[in-house]
Amino acid sequence: MSQAEIVVPTQKGLFFGGRWQTPAEAKPVEIRSPATGALLTSIVEASERDVDAIVASARKGYAIWRDVHPFERAKILREMAAIVRANIEELALLEAIDCGNPVDELRRDVEMSAWLLDFFAGLVTEMKGSSVPAGPNGLSFSVREPYGVVLRIAPFNHPFIFSIGRTAAPLAAGNSIIVKPPEQAPLSALRTTELVGHLFPPGVLNMIPGDRHLGAALTAHRDVALVAVTGSVPTGKAVMRSAADSLKRVLLELGGKNALVAMPDCDPEAVASAMVRGMNYTWCGQSCGSTSRAFVHADIYDAVIERLPAHAARYKPGVPTDPGTTMGSLVSQAQLDKSLAYIEGAKAEGARLVCGGSRPVHDGLDKGFFLEPTIFADVTMDMKVAREEIFGPVMSVLRWTDEDEMMRQVNQVEYGLTFSIYTRDIVKAHRLAARAEAGYCWVNEVSRHIVGSPFGGFKQSGIGREECLDELLSYTQEKNIFVNLGI
Repeated sequence: MSQAEIVVPTQKGLFFGGRWQTPAEAKPVEIRSPATGALLTSIVEASERDVDAIVASARKGYAIWRDVHPFERAKILREMAAIVRANIEELALLEAIDCGNPVDELRRDVEMSAWLLDFFAGLVTEMKGSSVPAGPNGLSFSVREPYGVVLRIAPFNHPFIFSIGRTAAPLAAGNSIIVKPPEQAPLSALRTTELVGHLFPPGVLNMIPGDRHLGAALTAHRDVALVAVTGSVPTGKAVMRSAADSLKRVLLELGGKNALVAMPDCDPEAVASAMVRGMNYTWCGQSCGSTSRAFVHADIYDAVIERLPAHAARYKPGVPTDPGTTMGSLVSQAQLDKSLAYIEGAKAEGARLVCGGSRPVHDGLDKGFFLEPTIFADVTMDMKVAREEIFGPVMSVLRWTDEDEMMRQVNQVEYGLTFSIYTRDIVKAHRLAARAEAGYCWVNEVSRHIVGSPFGGFKQSGIGREECLDELLSYTQEKNIFVNLGI
């Protein structure tokens, strides 16, 4: 497909109060493709001067939306899902050129978002309270109510899912929502709002592009009741500090330095394939769930290492709008520089480069933020490449012999998002999963999400769970009511 077929948003401003509006400081911001450097369009972003008006609009929207019958809310969410599906090709293509991920994979992101809208629409009757026996003259029961105005701050790695799909639970629960799409890739969120904004009462769905200063101002606002963030640990900490003044509830899905453990009974070919798939090279490693540390038992270590380049070769950087592209670009120069710095640091610390490590320059890719799939062997936990989240296409392979020491190293990082175990011994698999300080574990699998299963992290990888009933309930608060029947 050519760039001429890409449909960019016709609206360049802010969507709140049920209509598109111009910010107080209408300074144009260029949006360029990270893959080609081409100028896609210009938009205008909100600033701190717009925050009071935006939040006031969302408060008015909440006052309407909370009283809309849950079945009617569900109907509107299903209509939104249908519109998203009807425009899947257009939205995936726009997302690809804007964030750098391959269009073929982004079709799945768009479909996943529609699925989430349908999923939470179907759960509106599950926002249940409980009752407590209070004798013949009393009735004590609880009900669940929405919080009010929810702020959703979305990251750049899956802009559509986090800006559109993640509106499903708060809206189903009866909250109004303000979405700040990623400043690096806001276009698919703005275009979708053009398509679906009319479905909601004014002020219910608000799409507000802006930078981190806008996010901080919205987070601190007294009338924002809950802040949900997907992003880095530093971002999550900053949000918690800002939310503390008004004791806001926060939901955080943060970073990961996730481990894959390969036991000695595994087939080296299967392990090598899983390691490369789990690294999410399609997304250029920009995935919080990537298994960026692989602990491989010494008995199969060499056999696994020699098979890795062939599997990594399946991921070839290319123009993201090409349906044949298997690996996209990093989202920005900053992300590229960060990854290259970690690569040079790993070399300096003595890690052995197995494959990758360079920028591709063929087929005009030198204009984009591309980086080859990179794998280091002979990594140890005293190296920065093994301890710190890179959020780029760099995987570390560590050799192990002692199980207790290996699990100590698995758990010694500050993160605890995902954990993957490869073994034929199901008893061993269960025991290792029980010892892992991680919120989502796979056995003989990587990367796969099962909607309905709680996804979230331990330790500094976050607070709360997503993609399940608990996500919906997280956007409600419980109120108890006691009725004296004895008067």
